[in-house]
Amino acid sequence: MDVILLERVAKLGQMGDTVTVKDGYARNFLLPQGKALRANKANMAHFESQRVQLEARNLERKNEASEVAERLNGNTYVAVRSAGETGQLYGSVAARDIVATLDENGFSIGRSQVELRAPIKIIGLHTVTILLHPEVEAEVVMNVARSEDEAVRQAAGEDLTSRDAFDDLDEAEEDELSIEDVFDNPDDVDLDGDSENETEAEAPVEDAGDDSENKE
Repeated sequence: MDVILLERVAKLGQMGDTVTVKDGYARNFLLPQGKALRANKANMAHFESQRVQLEARNLERKNEASEVAERLNGNTYVAVRSAGETGQLYGSVAARDIVATLDENGFSIGRSQVELRAPIKIIGLHTVTILLHPEVEAEVVMNVARSEDEAVRQAAGEDLTSRDAFDDLDEAEEDELSIEDVFDNPDDVDLDGDSENETEAEAPVEDAGDDSENKE
């Protein structure tokens, strides 16, 4: 289907361009979103009569988007999620979660404006592009971690997606083990290893003389 673009569309063209797209893409996205008109003489004449107003409106929207981008670009937001030791999430962080996070921080963004090819399924720092306008984008970082503390560590550059990240914690826990944690009756335990020797030394010795008498 041939359509006339009413605004810049990535990988298609600029406002006023006539391009050929798949019918489904036109019917399901471009036309209902007001991004294009069917290419025919009547619509072309209508577009030309409205070009000045469309360009003015587009410029206004672009300027507004640029202002938002200045406040949004480079921001980092924390998303705490349950995950295994290797960092694999038990759930995921999807576009709707990012939209909710931005909304909580004062930015009204639609799900279609979040450029996320697949949900985030592992902890770490993930850069996400926000499409504020056909000509304006912003990038935010989603710091996905198992806790606020881990989010701080990740922000400082620590990698928590490998087993190595847990070695220090395991060693610390082992160091904290006390004798009470290992033995039921710690008072009976000989830490010097002398108990066996003392037992042998204290064992009674049979009278050699009695053996002689018995043999006779």
